[in-house]
Amino acid sequence: MPSILSVTTHAKSATEITAQIQKEVARCGNSSGVAHIFIQHTSASLTIQENADPDVVSDLISWLDRAAPENGPYRHTAEGPDDMPAHIKSMITSTSLTVPFANGRLLIGTWQGIFVLEHRNASHTRQIVVTLLDEA
Repeated sequence: MPSILSVTTHAKSATEITAQIQKEVARCGNSSGVAHIFIQHTSASLTIQENADPDVVSDLISWLDRAAPENGPYRHTAEGPDDMPAHIKSMITSTSLTVPFANGRLLIGTWQGIFVLEHRNASHTRQIVVTLLDEA
C-alpha cells in the first residue's frame, strides 16, 4: 500500500526528502525492489541532484526561473503570475521518480539526494506518494 508524505516547502526552493523516503524503504527490511515517488501537484516537482553543495540546487532554481520567467506572455494568469511558469518548470523536470533499493537502503549515489522543487512564490504543503515495489 502506498504511503503519502506531507512535505512543507518554502517559496522557490528545493526541499530534500531523502531521509523520509529512506524511512519508507527501511520498513521493507532486507528486501529489494524500487521506490516509485510521485508528487500530487502540477506546480511543484521532484528531482535527484547533488546534496553536498547547496549552490547546485540554487543554480538550478535560478536557471528554471530564467527558462520560464514570470513575465512571459502566458494566457493562464488566473492563479497569479507565478503559476504558469510553475507549470512549465514542473513539466520540464519530473513529477515522479523511480529509485532502486536493496537490503532496506536506497541505491542512490554518494552525493545524490531526492528533492521537492517548489516552483511557486509561497510556501506550500505538498503530498508525495511513495509506492514500494518489492522484487519478492
